[in-house]
Order: sequence, then structure tokens, then C-alpha cells
Amino acid sequence: MTRSLDEMTDEELWQLFPIVLSEYQPIWKECYLAEKKVIIQAIGTHKIVRIHHIGSTAVPGLLAKPTIDILVEIEDATDTSSLISAMQECGYRYLKQPENPPPHMMFIKGYAPEGFAGQAYHVHVRYQGDWDEIRFRDYLITHPDTAREYGKLKKNLKDLHEHNRDAYTAAKTEFIRRVCELSRKEMKNSQDS
Repeated sequence: MTRSLDEMTDEELWQLFPIVLSEYQPIWKECYLAEKKVIIQAIGTHKIVRIHHIGSTAVPGLLAKPTIDILVEIEDATDTSSLISAMQECGYRYLKQPENPPPHMMFIKGYAPEGFAGQAYHVHVRYQGDWDEIRFRDYLITHPDTAREYGKLKKNLKDLHEHNRDAYTAAKTEFIRRVCELSRKEMKNSQDS
């Protein structure tokens, strides 16, 4: 009998869903736009402040895990219980994320006890704010040399941590922080000019 994903340890999940990297695929933008419509229909435009395609699949030319990351900014007064139900009804699995900013929510789709099941999506739900994921994406888009450097880093880390998502993510953290700081300085300099 196959166990559910909720019953598996991180180590079992990492074996089932190793780090996979792919060359950039233009269809990722189309996948994002189609899924954006699904999300809007599920939770309603009156609750959504903005929706962003984030992560490496949002950066043309960048080596990426073929997972579409979406950041949904919601109104502070949103009933999160109904949001969870609505996302589950359209095929998403809810993951409480206590280490993430409020409302500490993430939804995933494209995973099954047998392995990947179609296009994988990660939907990060946050209240409206100034998010580093957007800053990082925009900086990589406008600085192709930095994006190539990030792609090389990801390739090296995939080789080291193919079956340990936590280690892979943690090893990218300093690079991401540095790029976000460069972005802030660049933005401040352009405002001061």
C-alpha cells in the first residue's frame, strides 16, 4: 500500500522528488498565466492584491527546477480558512509554513506518492508587502551575468544536494541575500539621481 505524502519523512520525499534542473522553457510563462487564472477563479479577485510569477522559471534563460513558483498577495482581512478550502478544491495540497511570513501558507500541486505528476506548482501566499522574491527575480532579469552566475551555483549545488532540498535551498541563501542587497542599493541610487 502506498503511503500518502503527508506520512512520508523529508528524506523519503527528497528521494521521491530529487532536485531536477532544466534549461529555460518559454512554456513556463504560459503555465504561469494559465494557473494564475485557476487561482483567481478559485479564491476570487476581491481577496487578491497581486499575483507574481517568481522563482527561476520567471527568468528567461535561467537554469531552473521546472516548478512554477507563484506569489499571491492577499488582503489582510481574507478568510484564510476559505482560501485553504478553495485552493484544495482546485487540486492544491496545503502546507503550513511557520517559518514564512504571515499568513504562513503555501500550496503545492504536481506531486503524488508515485513521484512528480504533471507540472509542479508552488503557490506562496502572503499579505501585501515588499518581497525579496520579486526583487531577486527582477534583478536577475536585468542582470544576465548575475543570472548566469546563479545558474552555475544551482548546478553545482544540485550535484552536491540532489536528494536534500533543505541543504540545496540553504546553500543558495547567501547568494540570494547578496543579490537582494545589490538590488536595494541600485534602486536607492536610481532614486537619488
